[in-house]
Amino acid sequence: MARRNKASARRRRRRVLFGLELFVLLLLVGGLLIYAKLNNSLDKMNLDESGEKNAHVEVNEQVVGSKALKGYTNIALFGVDTREEDLEHSNSDTTIIASINNDTKEVKLVSVYRDTYLNVGKDEYDKCNAAYAIGGPVQSMSMINTNLDLDITRYVAVDFKALVKAIDLLGGLDVDLSYEEIEHMNNYCVETSEKTGVDYKPIEKPDPKPENEAEILGSYHLNGVQATSYCRIRYTQGWDMKRTERQRYIISLMVDKAKKASISQLNDLMDEVFPLIKTNFSKSELLKLGMGILSYELKETQGFPKSSIMGEDVKSAIGLDCVVPTTLEANVKQLHAFLFEEETYSPSSIVLERSDYIAGHTGFGNSWVSDELKSYITERESTYTGDSAGSQESYEAEGYSDTSGETGYEESYDDDSYYDDSSYEEDSYEEGYEDYAAGYDDTSQDYSEEY
Repeated sequence: MARRNKASARRRRRRVLFGLELFVLLLLVGGLLIYAKLNNSLDKMNLDESGEKNAHVEVNEQVVGSKALKGYTNIALFGVDTREEDLEHSNSDTTIIASINNDTKEVKLVSVYRDTYLNVGKDEYDKCNAAYAIGGPVQSMSMINTNLDLDITRYVAVDFKALVKAIDLLGGLDVDLSYEEIEHMNNYCVETSEKTGVDYKPIEKPDPKPENEAEILGSYHLNGVQATSYCRIRYTQGWDMKRTERQRYIISLMVDKAKKASISQLNDLMDEVFPLIKTNFSKSELLKLGMGILSYELKETQGFPKSSIMGEDVKSAIGLDCVVPTTLEANVKQLHAFLFEEETYSPSSIVLERSDYIAGHTGFGNSWVSDELKSYITERESTYTGDSAGSQESYEAEGYSDTSGETGYEESYDDDSYYDDSSYEEDSYEEGYEDYAAGYDDTSQDYSEEY
């Protein structure tokens, strides 16, 4: 009897072991199938693996070999104006820095406001999205690196059609909307639909109009055209700051949807969206990222710059509607604290020089830094020796002289012409700037979701 019990126990153990081995084998086979599918799908993507263009991406010398940045993979994500049908030299409608902690797999996103006044290359200062229009992703990555002390050499560029298709393949998104967002989204949908060839149904606005048009009315199910148009809204309080917040909100919803997607949906995504993507990642790098995607966790997001000034004061000072970082030095310090937990980061000499130029040329220096960033102010002698565009009376305390200077590129590289709303008046456009100047609170969320 004892022998039979022992034999029976051994058979049970063998069955358990065989079951575990079979389970592991199935996982390996499944992994290989996913790998094969991903490998095949990547062949459809527009991969730029020449290496020559990569060599021209500028990184500040003091950043090269940074111990803090070595632990992170930093990527530039570009949303390109679909009207140009050129992912290399079109306007950069959206610029997002994705920073991946290689150890924890946590991902943080930072939207760089498209109208931020920065050095865009060849010592010219303009709205930062001009860099992409002038020199494509390479110049734009160089612009980001040299102004923000980063080491980005990899990018992913998509147009609106890719975003529309991806959202539709995921089954659409449930988005919280206000009355004013419904109104402006419907207007943007006209052009988005025309350029992508995808239909949509306008959201019916509540009647009567609510007293508070900015208050969230509820959740609405949006298709690709609608959700993409929602991402493009600029004509509400918060201006481009609120627009980039909407974009990060949509990304979080897409991540959540993708986690729950079926294998067939993911296959369709790879087959139909990958051909619309342009990147200089190598195939092997993409495979490595793709196979580890399930372990990534989307964390906090924010916009850049955190402290800035815009509106009539800026336009009067330099003749350009843009966002002036106050100061670039303080904002870069805060950025490195946010992304890399470097609370005592010291910016490179190039960033300090550019910070001094922007403060001196515009007149918006340390006294204009927001309360949130005042701890990042460093009392030091400015390296700026040129002329200040601000008034002597207003900016004498900053230590800069007063005459007007050059404003950089004459062309603004703006893409507001697609907004087809004859009822929209210039006065309300300017009012949006004033709303922000009066104080906009960045309500970016912590999208702590695994995907």
